[in-house]
Amino acid sequence: MTQLDAARRGIASDEMRRVAQRENVTAEFVRDEVARGRLVIPANTRHLAGSGGQTVSSTNGTGGATVYPTTATGHPGGSVRSRYWVNQTADQRWRVISDPEHLRGVRAPKRLDPTGIGRMITTKINANIGASPVSSGTQAEVEKLQWAQRFGADTLMDLSTGGTLQECRQAIIDHSTIPIGTVPIYSMIVGRRIEDLTYDVILKEIERQAQQGVDYFTIHAGVLREHLPLIKNRITGVVSRGGSLLAKWMIVHNKQNPMYELFDEISAIMREYDVTYSLGDGLRPGCTADASDPAQLAELHTLGELVQRARAAGVQAMVEGPGHVPLDQIAFNMQLQQRVCDDAPFYVLGPLVTDVFPGYDHITSAIGATEAARAGAAMLCYVTPKEHVGLPKAQDVKDGCIAYKIAAHAGDIARGIPGARDWDDDLSRARAALNWPKQFELAFDGETARALHDEDLEVDTDFCAMCGHDWCSMRLSKEIEAFASGKDPSFQPAQKVSRSPGVSDGGQALLEQRAHSLPVREGKHACHSDLAADAHVARTIQEDALARG
Repeated sequence: MTQLDAARRGIASDEMRRVAQRENVTAEFVRDEVARGRLVIPANTRHLAGSGGQTVSSTNGTGGATVYPTTATGHPGGSVRSRYWVNQTADQRWRVISDPEHLRGVRAPKRLDPTGIGRMITTKINANIGASPVSSGTQAEVEKLQWAQRFGADTLMDLSTGGTLQECRQAIIDHSTIPIGTVPIYSMIVGRRIEDLTYDVILKEIERQAQQGVDYFTIHAGVLREHLPLIKNRITGVVSRGGSLLAKWMIVHNKQNPMYELFDEISAIMREYDVTYSLGDGLRPGCTADASDPAQLAELHTLGELVQRARAAGVQAMVEGPGHVPLDQIAFNMQLQQRVCDDAPFYVLGPLVTDVFPGYDHITSAIGATEAARAGAAMLCYVTPKEHVGLPKAQDVKDGCIAYKIAAHAGDIARGIPGARDWDDDLSRARAALNWPKQFELAFDGETARALHDEDLEVDTDFCAMCGHDWCSMRLSKEIEAFASGKDPSFQPAQKVSRSPGVSDGGQALLEQRAHSLPVREGKHACHSDLAADAHVARTIQEDALARG
């Protein structure tokens, strides 16, 4: 029985109860949202068990006694109403990921901790990783998975197109407590030309990956042969790998999209393992000029049809959304999808709001992702600094995840998710109290924040190196008796001045990296005011540093 079947029968499964706990809602609310199709829980029965891709005797492989963590976890010290799974810090996440006893599988190191995706709960983010024919391998991809989980990914897609794909995929699933998605067509064409792809190969590969424990599949079944003439005037054509492969197959064979033709057969396989559809946007715009064009919208209407066919087959479905969209069109795209696709969760790539910042597209896209989250996107697919230019490495995965955690959290605040802003308010109370240790405990990436603070001033006191003592606005506000600012008794530092406990190994590595890019004098960067007697001397130091830098 799939999650969708159970919900329709009025049953709140163990997985629904776990999602409810993580989202601060009731199990009945989650059950009703799953039954409605507005929320999905991608949870392959084999990944739930941690079966290592092997057959399990029951849904969870533990004789029917599913054991998930029993307490809700939010930001450090969060109140009951603000204990959202998505609002944990990177440090909290890492302690769980690195605990060998946490969510051990039957045959794998880890098993799935169920995640809900839907616009009526907190916004999720997805990280893409994957080996290419040019770079990376299984060990590097597992490391990227761990970085992604640590820095906030709620799901992860293995988009490998090179190396030992099946081995890499299984390793990722076996080390993951978050849902794993794939694009099966990538594996289908390894060792063969796209024009040689057959119906039999398609179904066998989909079943093979379902047996491994993949939780959701991107299937580009909405790209139809009749849509292809609509692409001819685009600047960037078809930018989806899956979409372009199928477009070529249709042109060569003069036939309809095989994924569309086989949709019912694919659904039957997915139902057996409770794999969720992520209906791929094969005609998504690849630049802002192509956004919201006839090709994109024609495919969207086909995806709306496929949502209903998937649900009729007892299979959960979410819909993938556009990648490059001007800021003023994002809300329109979110609202149109909700109407056309009967409120199936919308999973959007970015969107990127401009095209001229390669190398910084994690920022370009996070701007669009924030607006998408505010307007009702259920999950945001991250973009890294390597988008459009190369294969992401571990640091790129971190940068992309953090950019999208910002976008998702900002969207949750804007949508008024109850308690979502409590995390911000708690950090603000610590900041107003000039309680540096508490700030870094509450910060999402406190390791980086502590390192940047200590780079300038290795003492926790009632000012920072930006303003110094006399100019510190927080210190002055705290001293004004009529202001409440900084006076919350539960956020006061243990003492007004204390030596920094020091930075972690990761923080030290960051500082060493920064030291190579900034001139240093007497152990500190040469632009620091504490090296200068007056403004004139400071300018001389800066000019000299720039000349030598």
